[in-house]
Amino acid sequence: MPVFVLLFNARTENEGIHSIQIGDRNKVLMFQSEDDALRFALMLEAQDFPEATVEAFEAEEIEEFCSGAGYDAELIEEGMLAMPPETNLEKTDWKIEQDSDEDDLDLDDPVTKPEISDLDRIRRQLEGLL
Repeated sequence: MPVFVLLFNARTENEGIHSIQIGDRNKVLMFQSEDDALRFALMLEAQDFPEATVEAFEAEEIEEFCSGAGYDAELIEEGMLAMPPETNLEKTDWKIEQDSDEDDLDLDDPVTKPEISDLDRIRRQLEGLL
């Protein structure tokens, strides 16, 4: 089943997936509806987030990614109104894309490294299906 997730700096070396931190856990929202995902992305932008790209993936692949990265996944069914939290993290595991300077990316960071390699692997698998 395809789901839609929000990516920042899509298709770059500095790609990051949007997650919500609850306590000490991160949760990736998987939207059944592309329109709902786009609406959520616009709400994030209204909270001064950088522009997010809505990307389609198979739910199983996102769940596998989350499991490997120690994240939780939540399915947002079509028509459910998901609202971003009132507060945002000051520090992200990715940086806003300005220059394609690989020195900005901390490859030793255990959160960033699996996130990038897993997303790249998933993207390559999906592109192979096309």
